[in-house]
This record gives sequence, C-alpha cells and structure tokens, in this order.
Amino acid sequence: MAKLNWFYFAAPNTFYPLAGKMIPWFTAAALGLAAIGLYIGFFVAPTDFQQGEGYRIIFVHVPTAWMSMFLYVVMAFWAAIGLAFNTRLSSMMAQAIAPTGALMTFLALWTGSLWGKPMWGAWWVWDARLTSELILLFLYIGFMALQASIDDPRRADRAGAVLAIVGVINVPIIYFSVQWWNTLHQGASVSITRSPSMATTMLWGMLVMALAFWMYSIAVVLVRVRAIILERERNTDWVRDLKARGAAK
Repeated sequence: MAKLNWFYFAAPNTFYPLAGKMIPWFTAAALGLAAIGLYIGFFVAPTDFQQGEGYRIIFVHVPTAWMSMFLYVVMAFWAAIGLAFNTRLSSMMAQAIAPTGALMTFLALWTGSLWGKPMWGAWWVWDARLTSELILLFLYIGFMALQASIDDPRRADRAGAVLAIVGVINVPIIYFSVQWWNTLHQGASVSITRSPSMATTMLWGMLVMALAFWMYSIAVVLVRVRAIILERERNTDWVRDLKARGAAK
C-alpha cells in the first residue's frame, strides 16, 4: 500500500488544483449550515426572558467573534511556519487568511454595537473586551498594510510574520478580559468546564452558525490563496502552462 506523502501538497503548484477541488464543497457546506443556523436562531430558538428578541444578534456576533480570534491564531501559525522553514505556501496562506480575519473582526464589532445600543444604551463603550477586539482589527489591518508596503514578497512575509507572532498575545487578552477586569461585557455563555448558560436550542443555533462561518472562511481563504499563488508564481512554467490551457479552451 502506497504511503500518502502529505508534503506533496506543500508546493504551490500541487496545492493549487487541490484547493480548486475543495472550494465547491466548503462553499456548499457554508451555505447549507448558514441556512440551518439562521432558521434555528430566528424561528426556532425561544425569546430570551431578559433581552427579548434583540438577543438574536448573538447568532452572528458570537460566531464571528470566535472566528476573529481563531483565524488570527491560524494566520500567525502559518506565518511562523513560513518564517521558520522558508516555505512559500505557508506565507501565502497567512496572507490569504488576513482579510477574512479582518472581516470577521469587523462583523463582531459591528454586531456587538448593534446589540450594545439597546442593552447598554450606547453604541460603543471602552470595555476591556471591546477594546482588545478593536486592537485585533488593527493588527489584521497592520499585517496587510505592512505586507503591501514592501515590494519584495520574501521580506514582506518575514516582516508580517513577526507582527503576526507578536500580536498573538492579544488573543488570550480578548478571551480572558471579562475575568481579569471589571467589564460591562457578559462572560462566556459556552465553556468546556461547565454547562452552557443558555437554552439548548440557542446553543445549537450558535454552534451551527459558528460551523457555517468556519466553512465560509475556508472557502474564501482557498479562493484567495489560489489568486496569490498565481500572482507570485506567474513567471513559472506551470502557471504559463495553466494559462495556455485556459486560453486554448
């Protein structure tokens, strides 16, 4: 039995077609899960006895907040792999993840403000979690801006990797901010150490939406990394052959 060589897909020219095959599957999963999650969140989950119907924004807010932190850690991981082992595809993956991570962070902040206005009476407060989440958005933007400002891709990858790795320290600050400081933001409703403090239907709706955003993120990152691969590898033989085959069709 032949042994599967996982390193075979570490090269841009072999990963490119694999990513193309995976995109439709993750896109379909994202659409299906989002439809189920939104249906549960808006039509099945009961009305909250304290927050009323306004709490339903959490079915978008909480999953995007989770993804904003998760994607940053994944981005920093790929950036660190690229920095340590000088692997081209790793750095491309980090570059591809950054815009989606920034989008998730923006959505978390935006939906949080929509929830905060009726609950707190203000669109924004300098709460520890909100402030650290805003810093996360600046880190994403800084990573993208730093890479865009350097013409040499290798130097841009190294500079971005250093910023991404240093910025990881902000992720646990976001997560534990409600425990470390006296904040307006409520504590975690879902924890691995205790039972969830919400109805089962609410929990399932939130988890399905989190999975939908996860599938969406994978699909979009794969689309973006394919574009980055073509841009960076445009002078290689395999990209020329790919363009020639496309032009011949």
